[in-house]
Amino acid sequence: MVQTKLENPVEQLWVVDFGSQYTQLITRRMREIGHSATMMTYDRLKELFAKGLKPQALILSGGPLSIFEDQEDYAFLFDDSELPILGICYGMQIMGKVFGGVVEKGVVGEYGHAKLHFKEGTINSCPDSFDVWMSHSDHISKIPDGFIHLLESDNGLVAGIKHEQRPILGLQFHPEVHHSEYGKEILDYFCGEIAGLKKDWDNSKMVEATRKIVEEVRGEYVLCAFSGGVDSLVAAILAHEILGEKLYCFFVDNGLLRPQDYNHIEMLQKETKLNIEVIDASGEFLGRLAGEGEPEKKRKIIGTTFIEEFDKKVQQFETEQGIKFTYLLQGTLFPDVIESVSPHMHGGKSVTIKSHHNVGGLPDKMNLKLLEPLRLLFKDEVRLLGMELGLPKEWVYRHPFPGPGIGVRVLGEVSAPAVVKVQLSDQILFEELNNFNLYNNCWQAFTVLLPVKTVGVKGDARAYEEVIAIRIVDSVDGMTATWVDFSAVFMRKVSSRITNEVAGVTRVVYDVTSKPPGTIEWE
Repeated sequence: MVQTKLENPVEQLWVVDFGSQYTQLITRRMREIGHSATMMTYDRLKELFAKGLKPQALILSGGPLSIFEDQEDYAFLFDDSELPILGICYGMQIMGKVFGGVVEKGVVGEYGHAKLHFKEGTINSCPDSFDVWMSHSDHISKIPDGFIHLLESDNGLVAGIKHEQRPILGLQFHPEVHHSEYGKEILDYFCGEIAGLKKDWDNSKMVEATRKIVEEVRGEYVLCAFSGGVDSLVAAILAHEILGEKLYCFFVDNGLLRPQDYNHIEMLQKETKLNIEVIDASGEFLGRLAGEGEPEKKRKIIGTTFIEEFDKKVQQFETEQGIKFTYLLQGTLFPDVIESVSPHMHGGKSVTIKSHHNVGGLPDKMNLKLLEPLRLLFKDEVRLLGMELGLPKEWVYRHPFPGPGIGVRVLGEVSAPAVVKVQLSDQILFEELNNFNLYNNCWQAFTVLLPVKTVGVKGDARAYEEVIAIRIVDSVDGMTATWVDFSAVFMRKVSSRITNEVAGVTRVVYDVTSKPPGTIEWE
Protein backbone atom coordinates (compact mmCIF):
# COMPACT_ATOMS: atom_id res chain seq x y z
CA MET A 1 0.00 0.00 0.00
CA VAL A 2 1.26 3.46 -0.87
CA GLN A 3 1.26 6.03 1.90
CA THR A 4 3.60 8.65 3.24
CA LYS A 5 5.90 7.10 5.84
CA LEU A 6 8.53 9.33 7.35
CA GLU A 7 11.46 7.63 9.08
CA ASN A 8 11.14 10.16 11.88
CA PRO A 9 7.67 11.66 12.42
CA VAL A 10 7.55 15.43 12.27
CA GLU A 11 4.07 15.85 13.73
CA GLN A 12 3.80 17.72 17.02
CA LEU A 13 1.89 14.98 18.81
CA TRP A 14 2.60 11.28 18.89
CA VAL A 15 -0.39 9.13 19.81
CA VAL A 16 0.58 5.69 21.12
CA ASP A 17 -2.03 3.08 20.19
CA PHE A 18 -2.78 0.60 22.96
CA GLY A 19 -5.67 -0.90 21.01
CA SER A 20 -8.61 1.40 21.69
CA GLN A 21 -11.32 1.57 19.02
CA TYR A 22 -11.11 5.35 19.47
CA THR A 23 -7.34 5.86 19.14
CA GLN A 24 -7.48 7.41 15.68
CA LEU A 25 -10.15 9.79 16.95
CA ILE A 26 -7.49 11.33 19.16
CA THR A 27 -5.42 12.31 16.13
CA ARG A 28 -8.63 13.50 14.45
CA ARG A 29 -9.56 15.78 17.34
CA MET A 30 -6.03 17.12 17.56
CA ARG A 31 -6.07 18.03 13.87
CA GLU A 32 -9.51 19.53 14.39
CA ILE A 33 -8.20 21.93 17.02
CA GLY A 34 -5.15 22.76 14.89
CA HIS A 35 -2.35 20.38 15.83
CA SER A 36 -0.63 17.80 13.62
CA ALA A 37 -0.62 14.31 15.09
CA THR A 38 0.51 10.84 14.09
CA MET A 39 -0.52 7.48 15.51
CA MET A 40 2.01 4.74 16.12
CA THR A 41 2.40 1.39 17.81
CA TYR A 42 4.07 1.08 21.17
CA ASP A 43 6.90 -0.88 19.52
CA ARG A 44 7.45 1.96 17.05
CA LEU A 45 7.56 4.46 19.91
CA LYS A 46 10.23 2.42 21.69
CA GLU A 47 12.34 2.40 18.52
CA LEU A 48 12.11 6.19 18.20
CA PHE A 49 12.84 6.80 21.89
CA ALA A 50 15.86 4.47 21.61
CA LYS A 51 17.19 6.76 18.85
CA GLY A 52 16.76 9.77 21.14
CA LEU A 53 13.77 11.06 19.14
CA LYS A 54 10.79 12.53 20.95
CA PRO A 55 7.64 14.49 20.08
CA GLN A 56 6.64 17.88 21.37
CA ALA A 57 3.90 16.06 23.31
CA LEU A 58 2.95 12.42 23.87
CA ILE A 59 -0.52 10.88 24.20
CA LEU A 60 -1.16 7.38 25.58
CA SER A 61 -4.44 5.93 24.29
CA GLY A 62 -7.00 3.65 25.87
CA GLY A 63 -7.17 -0.05 25.14
CA PRO A 64 -8.83 -3.36 25.99
CA LEU A 65 -5.92 -4.70 28.08
CA SER A 66 -6.05 -4.83 31.86
CA ILE A 67 -3.06 -3.26 33.60
CA PHE A 68 -2.92 -6.46 35.66
CA GLU A 69 -2.21 -8.53 32.54
CA ASP A 70 0.42 -6.15 31.13
CA GLN A 71 3.97 -6.91 32.24
CA GLU A 72 5.58 -4.08 30.24
CA ASP A 73 7.68 -1.51 32.11
CA TYR A 74 6.52 1.91 30.97
CA ALA A 75 8.67 3.96 33.33
CA PHE A 76 10.98 5.14 30.51
CA LEU A 77 8.10 7.10 28.98
CA PHE A 78 8.25 9.48 31.93
CA ASP A 79 12.05 9.88 32.21
CA ASP A 80 11.98 13.32 30.58
CA SER A 81 10.39 15.59 33.17
CA GLU A 82 9.71 18.28 30.56
CA LEU A 83 7.86 16.05 28.06
CA PRO A 84 4.10 16.83 28.13
CA ILE A 85 2.09 13.60 28.44
CA LEU A 86 -1.65 12.96 28.25
CA GLY A 87 -2.92 9.56 29.39
CA ILE A 88 -6.44 8.56 28.31
CA CYS A 89 -8.27 5.66 30.01
CA TYR A 90 -5.69 2.84 29.90
CA GLY A 91 -3.06 5.52 29.39
CA MET A 92 -4.03 7.11 32.72
CA GLN A 93 -3.86 3.73 34.46
CA ILE A 94 -0.31 3.27 33.12
CA MET A 95 0.50 6.70 34.50
CA GLY A 96 -1.01 5.85 37.88
CA LYS A 97 0.91 2.59 38.16
CA VAL A 98 4.28 4.08 37.11
CA PHE A 99 4.03 6.93 39.63
CA GLY A 100 3.11 4.62 42.53
CA GLY A 101 -0.64 4.95 42.68
CA VAL A 102 -3.03 2.04 43.14
CA VAL A 103 -5.01 0.62 40.23
CA GLU A 104 -7.87 -1.70 41.14
CA LYS A 105 -9.49 -4.34 39.00
CA GLY A 106 -13.04 -3.23 38.33
CA VAL A 107 -15.97 -5.31 39.50
CA VAL A 108 -18.50 -3.03 37.84
CA GLY A 109 -17.28 -0.91 34.93
CA GLU A 110 -18.33 2.47 33.60
CA TYR A 111 -19.55 2.31 30.00
CA GLY A 112 -21.29 4.93 27.92
CA HIS A 113 -22.40 8.28 29.34
CA ALA A 114 -21.22 9.33 32.80
CA LYS A 115 -21.39 12.61 34.70
CA LEU A 116 -18.20 14.16 36.10
CA HIS A 117 -17.49 17.02 38.45
CA PHE A 118 -14.30 18.86 39.38
CA LYS A 119 -12.83 17.65 42.64
CA GLU A 120 -9.92 20.08 42.71
CA GLY A 121 -8.91 22.73 40.18
CA THR A 122 -10.64 23.44 36.87
CA ILE A 123 -10.12 23.46 33.10
CA ASN A 124 -10.74 26.71 31.25
CA SER A 125 -14.34 26.96 30.02
CA CYS A 126 -15.59 23.65 31.44
CA PRO A 127 -18.51 23.90 33.89
CA ASP A 128 -18.33 22.33 37.35
CA SER A 129 -20.21 19.28 36.08
CA PHE A 130 -20.52 17.76 32.58
CA ASP A 131 -21.24 14.49 30.73
CA VAL A 132 -18.52 12.33 29.16
CA TRP A 133 -18.07 8.95 27.44
CA MET A 134 -16.60 6.15 29.57
CA SER A 135 -15.38 2.69 28.58
CA HIS A 136 -13.43 0.96 31.37
CA SER A 137 -13.56 -1.46 34.28
CA ASP A 138 -10.14 -1.06 35.99
CA HIS A 139 -9.63 2.30 37.72
CA ILE A 140 -7.22 4.25 39.92
CA SER A 141 -8.28 3.91 43.56
CA LYS A 142 -5.31 5.76 45.11
CA ILE A 143 -3.85 8.79 43.34
CA PRO A 144 -0.02 8.84 43.08
CA ASP A 145 1.96 11.28 45.19
CA GLY A 146 2.57 14.56 43.40
CA PHE A 147 -0.81 14.51 41.58
CA ILE A 148 -4.03 16.33 42.33
CA HIS A 149 -7.45 14.67 42.08
CA LEU A 150 -8.82 16.80 39.23
CA LEU A 151 -12.07 15.06 38.25
CA GLU A 152 -14.40 12.53 39.83
CA SER A 153 -17.37 10.63 38.39
CA ASP A 154 -20.75 10.57 40.11
CA ASN A 155 -19.91 6.94 40.91
CA GLY A 156 -17.13 8.23 43.13
CA LEU A 157 -14.32 6.99 40.86
CA VAL A 158 -11.21 8.96 39.90
CA ALA A 159 -11.83 10.44 36.45
CA GLY A 160 -8.93 12.86 36.08
CA ILE A 161 -5.52 13.54 37.63
CA LYS A 162 -2.93 16.24 37.04
CA HIS A 163 0.70 16.43 38.13
CA GLU A 164 1.46 19.34 40.45
CA GLN A 165 4.82 20.17 38.84
CA ARG A 166 5.20 18.31 35.55
CA PRO A 167 3.16 18.76 32.31
CA ILE A 168 1.18 15.55 32.83
CA LEU A 169 -2.59 15.05 32.62
CA GLY A 170 -4.56 11.81 33.05
CA LEU A 171 -8.19 11.27 32.02
CA GLN A 172 -10.18 8.11 32.71
CA PHE A 173 -12.84 9.07 30.13
CA HIS A 174 -12.57 9.56 26.36
CA PRO A 175 -12.45 13.29 25.45
CA GLU A 176 -11.84 12.34 21.80
CA VAL A 177 -15.33 10.84 21.43
CA HIS A 178 -17.95 13.20 20.03
CA HIS A 179 -20.39 12.46 22.85
CA SER A 180 -18.01 13.69 25.56
CA GLU A 181 -19.05 17.22 26.42
CA TYR A 182 -16.15 19.71 26.40
CA GLY A 183 -13.86 17.00 25.04
CA LYS A 184 -12.28 19.31 22.48
CA GLU A 185 -11.87 22.06 25.08
CA ILE A 186 -10.07 19.65 27.40
CA LEU A 187 -7.75 18.45 24.61
CA ASP A 188 -7.12 22.08 23.64
CA TYR A 189 -6.29 22.78 27.29
CA PHE A 190 -3.68 20.02 27.25
CA CYS A 191 -2.16 21.25 23.98
CA GLY A 192 -2.12 24.92 24.91
CA GLU A 193 -1.94 25.34 28.68
CA ILE A 194 0.00 22.20 29.57
CA ALA A 195 2.07 21.41 26.47
CA GLY A 196 2.44 24.97 25.13
CA LEU A 197 2.03 23.92 21.49
CA LYS A 198 1.47 26.34 18.64
CA LYS A 199 -1.17 25.39 16.07
CA ASP A 200 0.21 23.93 12.84
CA TRP A 201 -2.69 22.16 11.07
CA ASP A 202 -5.65 23.31 8.95
CA ASN A 203 -7.69 22.20 5.91
CA SER A 204 -5.00 23.30 3.47
CA LYS A 205 -2.48 21.08 5.26
CA MET A 206 -4.95 18.17 4.99
CA VAL A 207 -5.26 18.68 1.23
CA GLU A 208 -1.48 18.91 0.93
CA ALA A 209 -0.99 15.67 2.89
CA THR A 210 -3.44 13.65 0.78
CA ARG A 211 -2.10 15.08 -2.48
CA LYS A 212 1.41 14.12 -1.42
CA ILE A 213 0.35 10.46 -1.26
CA VAL A 214 -1.02 10.58 -4.82
CA GLU A 215 2.02 12.51 -6.06
CA GLU A 216 4.12 9.45 -5.25
CA VAL A 217 2.46 7.56 -8.14
CA ARG A 218 2.43 10.35 -10.73
CA GLY A 219 3.01 8.94 -14.21
CA GLU A 220 1.58 5.51 -13.37
CA TYR A 221 -1.69 4.08 -14.69
CA VAL A 222 -4.17 3.98 -11.81
CA LEU A 223 -7.49 2.20 -11.62
CA CYS A 224 -10.18 3.50 -9.26
CA ALA A 225 -12.67 1.19 -7.55
CA PHE A 226 -15.47 3.73 -7.95
CA SER A 227 -18.75 3.63 -6.02
CA GLY A 228 -19.93 7.20 -6.46
CA GLY A 229 -20.05 7.79 -2.72
CA VAL A 230 -18.25 10.75 -1.23
CA ASP A 231 -15.17 8.67 -0.32
CA SER A 232 -14.42 7.25 -3.76
CA LEU A 233 -15.55 10.47 -5.45
CA VAL A 234 -13.19 12.68 -3.42
CA ALA A 235 -10.36 10.18 -3.87
CA ALA A 236 -10.96 10.10 -7.64
CA ILE A 237 -11.23 13.89 -8.07
CA LEU A 238 -8.08 14.36 -5.99
CA ALA A 239 -6.21 11.74 -8.04
CA HIS A 240 -7.51 13.07 -11.38
CA GLU A 241 -6.03 16.50 -10.66
CA ILE A 242 -2.61 14.84 -10.48
CA LEU A 243 -2.90 11.82 -12.78
CA GLY A 244 -5.26 13.19 -15.45
CA GLU A 245 -6.14 10.70 -18.20
CA LYS A 246 -4.04 7.99 -16.56
CA LEU A 247 -6.82 7.49 -14.02
CA TYR A 248 -9.65 5.13 -14.99
CA CYS A 249 -12.77 4.63 -12.86
CA PHE A 250 -14.63 1.32 -12.98
CA PHE A 251 -18.04 1.18 -11.32
CA VAL A 252 -19.15 -2.37 -10.52
CA ASP A 253 -22.94 -2.77 -10.58
CA ASN A 254 -23.44 -5.59 -8.09
CA GLY A 255 -27.23 -5.51 -8.30
CA LEU A 256 -27.33 -4.37 -4.66
CA LEU A 257 -27.73 -0.66 -5.31
CA ARG A 258 -30.56 1.84 -4.78
CA PRO A 259 -32.34 3.87 -7.48
CA GLN A 260 -30.60 7.02 -6.22
CA ASP A 261 -27.19 5.38 -6.78
CA TYR A 262 -27.82 4.67 -10.46
CA ASN A 263 -29.07 8.24 -10.97
CA HIS A 264 -26.01 9.65 -9.21
CA ILE A 265 -23.56 7.68 -11.36
CA GLU A 266 -25.23 8.88 -14.56
CA MET A 267 -24.95 12.47 -13.32
CA LEU A 268 -21.26 12.09 -12.46
CA GLN A 269 -20.55 10.67 -15.92
CA LYS A 270 -22.06 13.81 -17.44
CA GLU A 271 -20.81 16.50 -15.04
CA THR A 272 -17.23 15.48 -14.12
CA LYS A 273 -14.06 14.88 -16.12
CA LEU A 274 -13.76 11.38 -14.66
CA ASN A 275 -13.70 8.48 -17.08
CA ILE A 276 -16.33 6.24 -15.43
CA GLU A 277 -17.15 2.86 -16.94
CA VAL A 278 -20.01 0.75 -15.56
CA ILE A 279 -19.50 -3.02 -15.24
CA ASP A 280 -22.79 -4.94 -14.97
CA ALA A 281 -22.07 -7.94 -12.73
CA SER A 282 -25.41 -8.05 -10.90
CA GLY A 283 -26.23 -11.60 -12.01
CA GLU A 284 -22.89 -12.94 -10.75
CA PHE A 285 -23.27 -11.34 -7.31
CA LEU A 286 -26.85 -12.48 -6.73
CA GLY A 287 -26.02 -15.98 -7.96
CA ARG A 288 -23.15 -16.40 -5.51
CA LEU A 289 -25.16 -14.99 -2.60
CA ALA A 290 -28.02 -17.44 -3.11
CA GLY A 291 -28.55 -19.60 -0.04
CA GLU A 292 -26.10 -17.69 2.20
CA GLY A 293 -27.46 -15.82 5.22
CA GLU A 294 -24.48 -15.39 7.56
CA PRO A 295 -23.39 -11.71 7.58
CA GLU A 296 -19.61 -12.17 7.49
CA LYS A 297 -19.84 -14.82 4.78
CA LYS A 298 -22.03 -12.50 2.70
CA ARG A 299 -19.48 -9.72 3.05
CA LYS A 300 -16.69 -12.08 2.03
CA ILE A 301 -18.67 -13.29 -0.98
CA ILE A 302 -19.40 -9.74 -2.07
CA GLY A 303 -15.77 -8.69 -1.53
CA THR A 304 -14.36 -11.70 -3.35
CA THR A 305 -16.78 -11.36 -6.26
CA PHE A 306 -16.01 -7.65 -6.50
CA ILE A 307 -12.28 -8.36 -6.79
CA GLU A 308 -12.79 -11.18 -9.31
CA GLU A 309 -15.04 -9.07 -11.54
CA PHE A 310 -12.57 -6.24 -11.25
CA ASP A 311 -9.69 -8.51 -12.16
CA LYS A 312 -11.55 -9.82 -15.18
CA LYS A 313 -12.28 -6.28 -16.38
CA VAL A 314 -8.70 -5.13 -15.74
CA GLN A 315 -7.20 -7.93 -17.81
CA GLN A 316 -9.64 -7.31 -20.63
CA PHE A 317 -9.07 -3.56 -20.57
CA GLU A 318 -5.28 -3.81 -20.41
CA THR A 319 -5.26 -6.21 -23.36
CA GLU A 320 -7.55 -4.02 -25.47
CA GLN A 321 -5.84 -0.72 -24.60
CA GLY A 322 -2.25 -1.95 -24.47
CA ILE A 323 -1.58 -0.41 -21.03
CA LYS A 324 -0.64 -1.75 -17.61
CA PHE A 325 -2.27 -0.61 -14.37
CA THR A 326 0.06 -0.37 -11.38
CA TYR A 327 -2.19 0.91 -8.58
CA LEU A 328 -5.76 0.47 -7.41
CA LEU A 329 -7.23 3.67 -5.93
CA GLN A 330 -9.78 3.16 -3.14
CA GLY A 331 -11.69 5.54 -0.90
CA THR A 332 -10.97 3.59 2.28
CA LEU A 333 -11.41 5.62 5.48
CA PHE A 334 -9.97 5.01 8.90
CA PRO A 335 -13.24 3.86 10.56
CA ASP A 336 -13.26 1.04 7.95
CA VAL A 337 -9.72 0.13 8.97
CA ILE A 338 -10.51 0.28 12.69
CA GLU A 339 -13.56 -2.00 12.42
CA SER A 340 -11.78 -4.48 10.16
CA VAL A 341 -8.42 -4.50 11.91
CA SER A 342 -6.92 -7.77 13.08
CA PRO A 343 -5.76 -7.83 16.71
CA HIS A 344 -2.11 -7.05 15.96
CA MET A 345 -2.37 -4.83 12.89
CA HIS A 346 -1.32 -1.78 14.88
CA GLY A 347 0.82 -3.69 17.36
CA GLY A 348 -1.98 -3.25 19.86
CA LYS A 349 -4.89 -5.34 21.08
CA SER A 350 -7.83 -4.01 19.09
CA VAL A 351 -10.52 -6.52 18.12
CA THR A 352 -12.22 -7.17 14.80
CA ILE A 353 -15.79 -5.85 14.64
CA LYS A 354 -16.63 -6.64 11.02
CA SER A 355 -14.86 -6.92 7.70
CA HIS A 356 -15.07 -4.26 5.01
CA HIS A 357 -14.91 -5.24 1.37
CA ASN A 358 -12.43 -2.49 0.53
CA VAL A 359 -10.00 -3.09 3.38
CA GLY A 360 -7.08 -5.49 3.26
CA GLY A 361 -4.84 -7.11 0.72
CA LEU A 362 -5.60 -7.95 -2.88
CA PRO A 363 -4.96 -11.34 -4.48
CA ASP A 364 -1.40 -11.62 -5.78
CA LYS A 365 -2.69 -12.43 -9.26
CA MET A 366 -4.12 -8.90 -9.59
CA ASN A 367 -0.59 -7.54 -9.32
CA LEU A 368 -1.90 -4.15 -8.17
CA LYS A 369 -0.72 -2.05 -5.26
CA LEU A 370 -3.24 -0.18 -3.12
CA LEU A 371 -3.42 3.60 -3.22
CA GLU A 372 -5.57 4.90 -0.35
CA PRO A 373 -4.99 8.63 0.16
CA LEU A 374 -7.97 8.94 2.55
CA ARG A 375 -7.03 5.98 4.73
CA LEU A 376 -6.19 8.09 7.78
CA LEU A 377 -9.18 10.44 7.46
CA PHE A 378 -12.71 10.38 8.85
CA LYS A 379 -15.91 11.06 6.95
CA ASP A 380 -16.22 14.65 8.14
CA GLU A 381 -12.63 15.33 7.06
CA VAL A 382 -13.30 13.81 3.64
CA ARG A 383 -16.28 16.11 3.25
CA LEU A 384 -14.14 19.10 4.15
CA LEU A 385 -11.60 17.88 1.60
CA GLY A 386 -14.35 17.57 -1.03
CA MET A 387 -15.43 21.15 -0.42
CA GLU A 388 -11.80 22.31 -0.63
CA LEU A 389 -11.62 20.57 -4.02
CA GLY A 390 -14.68 22.53 -5.20
CA LEU A 391 -17.25 19.72 -5.38
CA PRO A 392 -20.98 20.56 -5.08
CA LYS A 393 -22.28 20.28 -1.52
CA GLU A 394 -25.05 17.85 -2.52
CA TRP A 395 -22.39 15.41 -3.75
CA VAL A 396 -20.10 15.85 -0.77
CA TYR A 397 -22.86 15.46 1.81
CA ARG A 398 -24.54 12.36 0.39
CA HIS A 399 -25.26 9.83 3.08
CA PRO A 400 -22.75 6.97 3.44
CA PHE A 401 -23.60 3.73 1.67
CA PRO A 402 -21.74 0.49 2.52
CA GLY A 403 -19.65 -1.27 -0.10
CA PRO A 404 -21.73 -4.48 0.15
CA GLY A 405 -24.81 -2.31 -0.39
CA ILE A 406 -28.20 -3.92 0.07
CA GLY A 407 -26.41 -7.23 0.62
CA VAL A 408 -26.06 -6.26 4.30
CA ARG A 409 -29.50 -4.63 4.46
CA VAL A 410 -31.31 -7.84 3.66
CA LEU A 411 -30.90 -9.79 6.90
CA GLY A 412 -30.45 -13.43 6.09
CA GLU A 413 -30.42 -14.82 2.56
CA VAL A 414 -30.21 -12.31 -0.28
CA SER A 415 -32.70 -12.87 -3.10
CA ALA A 416 -33.85 -10.68 -5.97
CA PRO A 417 -37.36 -10.11 -4.43
CA ALA A 418 -35.77 -9.20 -1.09
CA VAL A 419 -33.44 -6.70 -2.77
CA VAL A 420 -36.42 -5.08 -4.51
CA LYS A 421 -38.19 -4.61 -1.16
CA VAL A 422 -35.20 -2.76 0.25
CA GLN A 423 -34.73 -0.72 -2.93
CA LEU A 424 -38.35 0.45 -2.96
CA SER A 425 -38.58 1.13 0.77
CA ASP A 426 -35.24 2.96 0.79
CA GLN A 427 -36.35 5.11 -2.13
CA ILE A 428 -39.52 6.07 -0.25
CA LEU A 429 -37.46 7.05 2.80
CA PHE A 430 -35.08 9.04 0.57
CA GLU A 431 -37.96 10.88 -1.13
CA GLU A 432 -39.71 11.76 2.12
CA LEU A 433 -36.51 12.98 3.76
CA ASN A 434 -36.20 15.41 0.89
CA ASN A 435 -39.92 16.28 0.89
CA PHE A 436 -39.69 17.18 4.60
CA ASN A 437 -36.29 18.90 4.13
CA LEU A 438 -34.70 16.47 6.58
CA TYR A 439 -32.05 14.79 4.42
CA ASN A 440 -29.28 17.06 5.71
CA ASN A 441 -30.50 16.80 9.30
CA CYS A 442 -29.12 13.31 9.76
CA TRP A 443 -25.90 11.42 9.05
CA GLN A 444 -27.39 8.32 7.48
CA ALA A 445 -30.87 6.93 6.81
CA PHE A 446 -31.80 3.58 5.31
CA THR A 447 -34.15 0.60 5.47
CA VAL A 448 -33.49 -3.02 6.38
CA LEU A 449 -35.52 -6.13 5.53
CA LEU A 450 -35.89 -8.34 8.60
CA PRO A 451 -35.97 -12.15 8.37
CA VAL A 452 -39.32 -12.40 10.16
CA LYS A 453 -42.98 -12.27 9.21
CA THR A 454 -45.83 -10.77 11.18
CA VAL A 455 -49.60 -10.86 10.93
CA GLY A 456 -51.33 -7.86 9.40
CA VAL A 457 -54.56 -6.82 7.75
CA LYS A 458 -54.78 -5.72 4.13
CA GLY A 459 -58.11 -5.18 2.40
CA ASP A 460 -60.07 -6.77 5.28
CA ALA A 461 -58.03 -9.95 4.82
CA ARG A 462 -55.32 -11.49 6.96
CA ALA A 463 -51.79 -10.88 5.72
CA TYR A 464 -48.66 -12.66 6.89
CA GLU A 465 -45.83 -10.61 5.46
CA GLU A 466 -42.39 -9.20 6.09
CA VAL A 467 -41.02 -6.36 8.23
CA ILE A 468 -39.01 -3.30 7.19
CA ALA A 469 -36.88 -1.56 9.81
CA ILE A 470 -35.97 2.11 9.43
CA ARG A 471 -32.57 3.27 10.69
CA ILE A 472 -31.80 7.01 10.94
CA VAL A 473 -28.74 8.15 12.89
CA ASP A 474 -26.77 11.27 13.63
CA SER A 475 -22.98 11.20 13.81
CA VAL A 476 -19.88 13.25 13.10
CA ASP A 477 -17.31 10.65 12.15
CA GLY A 478 -19.12 7.29 12.13
CA MET A 479 -17.30 6.08 15.24
CA THR A 480 -20.27 6.80 17.50
CA ALA A 481 -23.87 7.57 16.56
CA THR A 482 -27.25 8.35 18.10
CA TRP A 483 -30.68 7.60 16.64
CA VAL A 484 -32.66 10.59 15.36
CA ASP A 485 -36.03 11.50 16.81
CA PHE A 486 -37.85 12.87 13.74
CA SER A 487 -41.48 13.90 14.01
CA ALA A 488 -44.36 11.45 14.20
CA VAL A 489 -45.84 13.10 11.11
CA PHE A 490 -42.75 12.21 9.08
CA MET A 491 -42.52 8.67 10.44
CA ARG A 492 -46.23 8.09 9.83
CA LYS A 493 -45.90 9.19 6.21
CA VAL A 494 -42.91 6.93 5.54
CA SER A 495 -44.52 3.94 7.25
CA SER A 496 -47.78 4.41 5.38
CA ARG A 497 -46.06 4.64 2.01
CA ILE A 498 -43.89 1.57 2.62
CA THR A 499 -46.78 -0.68 3.72
CA ASN A 500 -48.93 0.56 0.83
CA GLU A 501 -46.36 0.67 -1.97
CA VAL A 502 -43.95 -2.18 -1.22
CA ALA A 503 -45.54 -5.54 -1.96
CA GLY A 504 -45.08 -8.16 0.73
CA VAL A 505 -44.45 -5.75 3.62
CA THR A 506 -46.99 -5.53 6.41
CA ARG A 507 -45.12 -3.81 9.22
CA VAL A 508 -42.55 -1.00 9.70
CA VAL A 509 -40.42 -0.60 12.85
CA TYR A 510 -37.89 2.06 13.91
CA ASP A 511 -34.42 1.30 15.31
CA VAL A 512 -33.69 3.36 18.44
CA THR A 513 -30.21 1.93 19.18
CA SER A 514 -27.12 4.11 19.44
CA LYS A 515 -23.55 3.15 18.47
CA PRO A 516 -22.27 1.62 20.69
CA PRO A 517 -23.68 -0.83 21.63
CA GLY A 518 -25.02 -1.29 18.09
CA THR A 519 -23.20 -0.56 14.86
CA ILE A 520 -24.78 1.80 12.33
CA GLU A 521 -25.48 -0.98 9.84
CA TRP A 522 -27.41 -4.04 11.02
CA GLU A 523 -24.91 -6.50 9.54
